Amino acid sequence: MKTVTLGRTGLVVTKTAFGALPVQRCSVDEGVRILRRAYEGGIRYFDTANSYTDSEEKLGRALADVRGDIVISTKSMGRDHDTVRDHIQLSLERMRTDYIDLFQFHLVSAWEEVDGGAYEAALEAREKGYIRHIGVTSHSLRFALEAVETDRFETMQYPLSYLSSDEELGLARRCRERDIGFIAMKSLAGGLLTNARAVFAFMAEQDGVVPIYGIQTMAELDEWLALAAEEPVMDDGLRAVIERDRAELGGQFCRSCGYCMPCPQGIEIRNCARMDMLIRRSPWRQWFTPEWRERMERIESCIGCGRCRSRCPYKLDTPNVLKYMLEDYRRFYEAHKHEL
Repeated sequence: MKTVTLGRTGLVVTKTAFGALPVQRCSVDEGVRILRRAYEGGIRYFDTANSYTDSEEKLGRALADVRGDIVISTKSMGRDHDTVRDHIQLSLERMRTDYIDLFQFHLVSAWEEVDGGAYEAALEAREKGYIRHIGVTSHSLRFALEAVETDRFETMQYPLSYLSSDEELGLARRCRERDIGFIAMKSLAGGLLTNARAVFAFMAEQDGVVPIYGIQTMAELDEWLALAAEEPVMDDGLRAVIERDRAELGGQFCRSCGYCMPCPQGIEIRNCARMDMLIRRSPWRQWFTPEWRERMERIESCIGCGRCRSRCPYKLDTPNVLKYMLEDYRRFYEAHKHEL
């Protein structure tokens, strides 16, 4: 399996990496089976987080006996010294390991969030050997561009897919120039991209970029392993898929990062704001249950406070996006309700 060196960390990881957020939705036994099968299939890089409920525990149960053969990264939302220290200790216990290869500050949008105690705790943990390298994850392009110009972080984890803007692709290039490892989250754009061959071929062309693919079923894992075994070559057919998706989905689309939430009116923005794509690019009936119809109709209660707009790292006009999504949802329902 193709490998990549994560910048100045020197960590050599498989370019096909396992994103362990979704395995928290599996039973313990199934999650362990999937993780073990990933290892047996050649994957040697596993990315998880302290906040992913029992993901770390499943990883520990599945892979503790092969710890020396794999690279593990985890994350903490901690923003003060004691929380970061405690999260690192908890992660070590859960994953049944003595060290974490890459510790990442999770979802940072400004240096001030981790400056001081939080960062000092990571430095102390590195000095004690509990962690080996320090990275950061973010949805804020502004912060990410600033962060890579410092020497504070050895890796950057940021959303990257073939829907990304030139500026976002430029961030990956700048990381390579600065010898900072670049880890691509949301390679499928939050589930909007459904052609795994096109995604894999695009990522194969991104020099130095390590995509982490979120996996929660054995079928998903087998698909990624098959692609890694016989890498698809970018051809006219896959380019056509990418261009079609860019035309349909590019620009101002919701990445489902959740920075806009919570909504004071209880609107589930992260899914409602991309509903037109969900109902057209996945089995649509699941989005028209009584529960989901109630959630979408809750958009009517929007008071236009603008909190979601001000929090969006992609500068979406979220209230107007939601209004459009509700109108489109109602039209789709009227056209398809006889099929329910």
